[in-house]
Amino acid sequence: MYKFLELTAADYMTREPKTVSRDMTMAKLCERFEKEDFNTYPVVDGAQVVGMVSKFDLLSCFVFTPARILPRYEDLMQKTTADVMTSEFIYVVPETRLTRVLELMINHRLRSIPVLEGERLAGIISREDVMRALRDCAAAADHRN
Repeated sequence: MYKFLELTAADYMTREPKTVSRDMTMAKLCERFEKEDFNTYPVVDGAQVVGMVSKFDLLSCFVFTPARILPRYEDLMQKTTADVMTSEFIYVVPETRLTRVLELMINHRLRSIPVLEGERLAGIISREDVMRALRDCAAAADHRN
């Protein structure tokens, strides 16, 4: 398990992750979430990451309260990703230790975290990636015994 202490985001991140544009409509975003079964996408404008959008963000625009008037479904589906995305988000760099990635995921209840080099998206690291790293380290330790 000591090997895990040395690993970085770059060792286990998904390179060239799927992204969405800030002008994608909710209708298209719904299709992407359903087709690709991801929970979160980085939102890009050119090569720059400008936010993150999750299923939670998408669903939140359909919550209505007595203080909020019910818009037409067609109008909601024409909203864009930029309307619902989270523009302030947690990210890591490729050199970030997996121990720190895991800490951020636990403390902020994140399923995935974008990996940035400057403002460019280098990859994304998910809970599954961290779990795979832990399994690999445990398997390597078992083989040594």
